[in-house]
This record gives sequence, structure tokens and C-alpha cells, in this order.
Amino acid sequence: MAHSFISIKKFSGKPYSNILGYPNATNRQIKSRINELEKLKIKSIYLTGPTTLGNLAILGKGYVGVVVIAKKGNKKVALKIRRIDSPRKDMKNEAVLLKLVNSVKVGPKMFDASKNFLVMEYLDGEKFSDWIEMLKGVGSAKKLKSIIKSVLEDCYRLDQIGFDHGELSNISKHVIVGKTKASLIDFESSSTKRRPSNVTSITQAFFIGSGISKKAQKIYKNSPKEKIIQALTSYKQTKSRENFEKLLIVLKL
Repeated sequence: MAHSFISIKKFSGKPYSNILGYPNATNRQIKSRINELEKLKIKSIYLTGPTTLGNLAILGKGYVGVVVIAKKGNKKVALKIRRIDSPRKDMKNEAVLLKLVNSVKVGPKMFDASKNFLVMEYLDGEKFSDWIEMLKGVGSAKKLKSIIKSVLEDCYRLDQIGFDHGELSNISKHVIVGKTKASLIDFESSSTKRRPSNVTSITQAFFIGSGISKKAQKIYKNSPKEKIIQALTSYKQTKSRENFEKLLIVLKL
């Protein structure tokens, strides 16, 4: 396990090249990617996080890319690296989508992008599923309500611009809870062409029939499912602020 910033020059050889060109890049592809990183002013990469590639620690891995902490100038950033076998031919579409969500103050800030890389704000925090596990004792209901409400507000803003995240039924991977706020992350499956269902998906994940909803229910007692479903149905029909506020009342937020 490496626990310090490693110069990108070292990523030309094994085992580090596995991260730059996961799962099976050629030497030529790795060299090209190092040049690309230099143009983005990425100097080094810090290998730490809850996921592993081989025996190297990283922040995360999905079907489009691998995410690590990197340094751009003196700033710590999150770097998303396009997988060699990714179904996406480049990172440009995801960059456009991230800029769009940033316009309504949602998601990590996007700093830069190229064919194979996305450079974003690094959000230091816990996955929601881990955070709720640790939430115990005095004030836990208040903290939980505050986090859920802020995530729902983000989802409402996305609904209003016709933007669908696409994977919010799986909160554990897509909500990060930091010291001061919670953030939605990972917009690789997002779309502006689908009917948005952010508020609906996240409410169902928080409160109806998931492992998370059972944990939330233990921390604070919620309204019956029928009432929540009724409020959600009204909101789905007309995504107005009024219907959103009514939903928050039913959710005791």
C-alpha cells in the first residue's frame, strides 16, 4: 500500500500502470496518458481509499473509470481515469453533465477534463452507508434529518433542470457525507434525455424497503409508507416546490 504522493512518471511501469490503464493498457497507451496528465498539470497521485486494484488502494472503481486522489499544482483533487475497456469513447460527455449539475450547485466541482481524465473537487467524507452505521447517540436524529434534507434539496434542483442522475436507488455508492455537507457523486449514468426521478428514487432509497431505510427508521420514526408513497405520487405528477415541501413535511424534515 502506498501512502504518499507518487510522481506520475512512476506510473509508466507496473504495478502503478494498472491504475492509469486499467485493466490492460499497452505501453504506448500508458505513455500517451502520462502526457495527457502533464497537460492537465497533474503532478502526482496518492493511492488511498476503500477499494483496491491488485494491492493498490483507490477511491473507487466503476464500469467507466477508476477514481484516485491526485495533485493539480498544490491542490488535492479527485481524478477519474477512463478504463481502457470503457463503453465510453471519452470523458467529455460526463464533463458536460458535471458542469450542468454544478450550475445548480450540485456535485463535486469540475475543474478540467480531457479524453481520458476528469479532474474534480475531492470530497473528503464517508459513503452514506458507512456514515449511518456510525451514527449513534445524542443528536443523531437531527444530524440524519439535516443530511437527508440537503440531499433531497440537491435532487429537487436536478429535477427542476430536467436532469436524471440515474443511479440514486443505490445511495451507498452515490452519496458522500463530509464534515459540513453531503454531496451526490458519480454522474456517469446521468442523462438529460430521460424523465428525471431524482427525488423519487432517493426518497424510496432512504425510506422505503432498503437496508438503509431500516437503519433510518431506527434513528427516527417516520410516517407510514402509504403516506410517503402518496406524497411522492403527487410530486411525480407535478414537480412543484409546493409538492416538494409537502413531501418534506410527510418525511418529518
